[in-house]
Amino acid sequence: MRTRILIVDDEEPIADMIMYALETDGFEPLWAATGRECLDLLRREAISLAILDVGLPDGSGFDLFKEIRRRSDLPVLFLTARSEEIDRVLGLELGADDYVLKPFSPRELSARVKAILRRSGTRASGPEINKRMPFVVDQARYSISYCGNALRLSRYEFKILQLLIERPGEVFSRARLMNLVWEEAEFSLERTVDTHIKTLRAKLKQIDDSVDPIQTHRGLGYSLREEW
Repeated sequence: MRTRILIVDDEEPIADMIMYALETDGFEPLWAATGRECLDLLRREAISLAILDVGLPDGSGFDLFKEIRRRSDLPVLFLTARSEEIDRVLGLELGADDYVLKPFSPRELSARVKAILRRSGTRASGPEINKRMPFVVDQARYSISYCGNALRLSRYEFKILQLLIERPGEVFSRARLMNLVWEEAEFSLERTVDTHIKTLRAKLKQIDDSVDPIQTHRGLGYSLREEW
């Protein structure tokens, strides 16, 4: 089960941008446009962190935060379009874990989420990896090792393989890989994914040609094998 992050913001373009960034980093983002939807989701789902907009159509994000705090100690990060210091101070005095001012970088927001989860003791990455899996990912160095050997990967090869490693067994269509990996997916072709997968397979085969870690699902896409 991936770490679930709840985004509470009534501006759909902003929510979509945040969800894309979080999903790229291996999280499972959920979206609520109102405080009421947020509370309903919190009752039904296991959420690890909430990102709350200060201004919501059915009330203040601060009031929603107080209601959440009455129910749990869920980590919360505030989003605000306001520059007044009082908003930031109020959010922190209420017990929020962090705040981000709009406009913001989605990558910075994702990094803040990871930092909060580390402090709260919640795993900040995707699903657990099979301990026997022959891959080791070093995110800081943009490096992946296979069977103890460092792979020489291009930027997109690294991102594709990292995504597959984070979610073994999950089938990714070519279109989904394009959206999750390429910065400007609309200007690229889906057959580009096939080319990168072919190159990745060749590099993996040079290390161990007895097994193909990347599985093809005809008409569907690609996945990384689950059992080792």
